[in-house]
Amino acid sequence: MTILDRFRIDDRVAIVTGASSGLGVAFAAALAEAGADLSLGARREDRLAATRKLVEEAGRRAITVRTDVANPDDCRVLVDATVRAFGRVDILVNNAGIGTSVPATRETPEQFRSVIDVNLNGCYWMAQACARVMKPGSSIINIASVLGLTSAGIPQAAYSASKAGLIGLTRDLAQQWTGRKGIRVNALAPGYFESEMTGQFQDDYIERAVLPRTLEGRLGHAAEFSAALIFLASDAGSYVTGITLPVEGGMLTS
Repeated sequence: MTILDRFRIDDRVAIVTGASSGLGVAFAAALAEAGADLSLGARREDRLAATRKLVEEAGRRAITVRTDVANPDDCRVLVDATVRAFGRVDILVNNAGIGTSVPATRETPEQFRSVIDVNLNGCYWMAQACARVMKPGSSIINIASVLGLTSAGIPQAAYSASKAGLIGLTRDLAQQWTGRKGIRVNALAPGYFESEMTGQFQDDYIERAVLPRTLEGRLGHAAEFSAALIFLASDAGSYVTGITLPVEGGMLTS
């Protein structure tokens, strides 16, 4: 096997949650390009058709399943549908996530819990459902955030707490499953990328608060993040587990 061959995931089966928009679409396209068949989950199932088309244009198969990862039953349904369609699950990309920006003295219990339910609990329910069917050599990749490691400069207590919790969850699941089940569990911690989420920020927030802290001096591109994802999903990362890999253009140095 050559070095480049180690980055191939031919005929493996990947689940991507939050695959209806943003980085989830880029992840699905990259995984298909690297050789995987895809199971695509999201709450907005109508928007999954476009992602499925991208996968099929890359010559791979895809199914779509409406999935609210905050609901453990939905997570089991997505995994069961994947096994029925493809016979296996080799890769899970826990990408589904939501964010809020509410001052901590005003945030309601419902607002806080809704973020934790998707960003942290949902990743756990998905990982749990997948680990029950995954074989040795499988890979779980949790999409955390640099905001689990540093502050944002805006009020994001729920989001930051959920991502910090996800980093801790990643370590523990790797400890439980890598040696016993042969399942690697890692996290990616993105900085600020061109996406649907960053498009919702105030007009000057990126220029005022993000770019001055980023050594690269720009937002990241989806392809740059997808390359890191393929590393962790493939045999290129076969000796990597339990870590959080920041992909943030140097933001954490400030």
